Amino acid sequence: MSSTPDTHEAATSTGAALALGDDALILSHRLGEWAGSAPVLEEEVALANIALDLLGQARVLLSLVGDEDELAYLREERSFRNVQLVEQPNGDFAHTIARQLYFSTYQHLLYGQLASGDGPFAGLAAKAVKEVAYHRDHAEHWTLRLGDGTTESHERMQRACDALWRYTGELFQPVEGLDVDHAAMESAWLASMTDILGRATLTVPSGPRTGAWAAGAGRQGLHTEPFGRMIAEMQHLHRSHPGATW
Repeated sequence: MSSTPDTHEAATSTGAALALGDDALILSHRLGEWAGSAPVLEEEVALANIALDLLGQARVLLSLVGDEDELAYLREERSFRNVQLVEQPNGDFAHTIARQLYFSTYQHLLYGQLASGDGPFAGLAAKAVKEVAYHRDHAEHWTLRLGDGTTESHERMQRACDALWRYTGELFQPVEGLDVDHAAMESAWLASMTDILGRATLTVPSGPRTGAWAAGAGRQGLHTEPFGRMIAEMQHLHRSHPGATW
């Protein structure tokens, strides 16, 4: 029996909610790994707040799909639909900032488009776009500070930007259920990266973002090696004590 239009629309919206929810959940966990080891106390608070914002987004999005706890803690690795960028290890502080700059700039463009429509994500996007604007500005501030700082900070920031560049093409692959102009988003994202990296005295990476030499199959459930270790850590407590309440 074929699905009715309403059933198909609900299914595609659920798939999109899972993809966006997983993006936010995984990046939230990565940022949370800085707890107790951020470079300065102010960044300890800033990164924790960004992680909490993302976790809040994840909870709303995953609740549209099913039980948020089960989706976070009981799924296998291949069931997650986040882009590979957000699962990349923190590395040094420059890598964390480059990852955040790339993702939050994309997310701000995405939520801006979703908030201007009347689709199922418009309400969430209208609130989240304000949070993500701070995430983007925070990452931009540190990119400028590190890129145009000491010789060592400049080199570290450039290496981070170069290393993560190959994961950015996946951000703009169409996701069924998201009514946005991916091409326009990608053009705006590239223009923003050119501007920010230029002001930071950094070179826009020249490596591939699409094609055979690029990365990006997270939306299809294919993830990088560090992801499995991260998921095992994230799910350990819940799986060790099933049904426990606090």
